Parts: sequence; C-alpha cells; structure tokens
Amino acid sequence: MKKLITVGVIVVVAIIVILLIGPFYVIDEGEQAVIVQMGRIVDVVTKAGLHLRTPFIDDVVRYPKRIMAWDGEQKSMPTREKQYIWVDITARWRIADPQKFYESISTIEGAYAKLGDVIDSEVRTVVAENYLREIVRNSNIIMERPQTAEALGISADFDDSQISSIIQQSSSYEPISRGRRQLAEEILARSRRLVPEYGIELIDVVARQIRYSDELTESVYARMIKERNQIAQAFRSDGEGKKAEWMGKMDNERRSILSAAYERSEIIRGNADAEATRIYAESYSQDRGFFEFWRALESYRNTLPAFEKTLSTNMDYFKYLYSPQGR
Repeated sequence: MKKLITVGVIVVVAIIVILLIGPFYVIDEGEQAVIVQMGRIVDVVTKAGLHLRTPFIDDVVRYPKRIMAWDGEQKSMPTREKQYIWVDITARWRIADPQKFYESISTIEGAYAKLGDVIDSEVRTVVAENYLREIVRNSNIIMERPQTAEALGISADFDDSQISSIIQQSSSYEPISRGRRQLAEEILARSRRLVPEYGIELIDVVARQIRYSDELTESVYARMIKERNQIAQAFRSDGEGKKAEWMGKMDNERRSILSAAYERSEIIRGNADAEATRIYAESYSQDRGFFEFWRALESYRNTLPAFEKTLSTNMDYFKYLYSPQGR
C-alpha cells in the first residue's frame, strides 16, 4: 500500500513538474515562432493561440510578425559629378519566412545589421550613378512653373509673361529625367532582390534626409545668390529701359507743351504789341506834342537812375528837362 502511495506521489509530482515546465505555449497576436528541436527546425507557427510542445526538447524561438522600421545612419556619399552629400535612409520591413530567417540570421539584431549592409550598399551605388540634381529634386516644376511678381516677393509693373522671360534668361536649371522618388524605387528594387534569401520582405525605402556637405552648401548658396543677383539685375535693366522710355515720352510731351505755350505767348504778345501800336498811333494822331513829351518822361524815368556818365545838357534828348518852355 505504501509503495502505491509513493508511486502515486511521484507520478503527481512529475505531472506537476511537467505542467510547470510547460507543454503548452502561447503565440500572441503579432507574433510568429520557429520550433527548434535539438538545433533542427521541426515546425513554424504563424497563427496566434495556445500550442503544444515537447518539454525539455522543443525550443520556441519567437519573432515579431508586425512591420518594423530600420533607420540607417547618416553617411557621406559622392554623386556622379563627385559632389559629396549626406544621405539618411529609412526602411520598413518584416519577417516573411521565419524558417529562412532563423537559418540565415536568427536574431532581430542580425537582421538590422544585414539590412544595413544591403541597403547602404545599394544607396551608395545608386547615388554614385546619378547627378546631384537627380537626387535632390523630384520634378522639373522649377523650370515649368511660371513665376509671378507675388511669388518672387516684388512689386513691379511687369506682367507674368515678362517675369517668366526674365527668370528663364537669368536662371540655368538643368532638367532631370528620373528624380529622387524614382531613385528611391530603384534602391528598393535592388535591395529586394537580395533580402528574400534571409526570409525578409522589404516594404519600402525612403530618403529621410539628403543634406549637402559644408563645402557643397557654400557652393549652392553662392550659386543661389548669383542667380538672385542676375534676376535682380535683369529687373533693374528692364526698369532702366522703362525709365528711359518714360523719360523720353515725358521730354517729348514737355517740349510739345512748351512749344504750344510759346506759340500761344507769341500770339498774345503780337496781339498786345499790335494793340499797343494802335493805341500809340491814336494818341500820336490826337496830340503829337503831348505824345512826345510823355515818351520823353518815360525814357528819363528808365534811363537816368542808372546813368553813370556825364553828358552835356545841351542835347536834344534833354530838351524837356532843361528847357523853360519844356520843348
């Protein structure tokens, strides 16, 4: 009887130990697992729920099922024209085949390192094969979009067609054939060809930031300043031309006004002289002696105050001044 009790206790304890060790395991939503038995994969579990395993033998290696983000380090890379830029890339990925992932990489940390090797290599290759303008621009809108005075922050009496003409003459933008978005798609396509053997699915690759190097930044700023100065000079030149045009019109109008005014003044003066002559003639014909006397007094009033010479008074000019009879 005692032996049966002892055996029963041992069996109960064994069952309790087995249960404590856990023949069951739970796969949460957003998880997947690889069941490894003595270093060999015996099962792949992708469905969430309660599952059974062999205690002491089966090892459950869990991996996330969700989409994960990979953030690369900012690195300096040369473009096709040997201009160095800083490129910061980010990507999204997930474990598509847990078995391949376990066999080739095993850990999430190893996956991040492998993605870094693959993506950085492809980014460097694509950047080296393309010109700077293809990497930093997405379209040719800077060449196609008409410029306006409001967009340029200026106030001038130019219509938009004149402004667009000045901008096109002063700015030299080269067109792009692909652009940054298409290059990102090319990086994604190249990287996708390499990662499936690791059980990884690469969802997208995005250039988070593209930054000029310090030397290139100075060069770009200098070019921008030069272009703005060229545009400003073009506006100044056009303004000077408009000014010369309006000054010419104003001078012609001034001459026309002065000519008309001079003509009118001459007509008025001529009419006045004619009227004065007529009045003088009428006065002279009525009393010739009084007329000569009046003319002599007017001459004395205008001449004598500024007269600095000494002349004989025995002159016919002074006959009304010194003659007792005033004649």
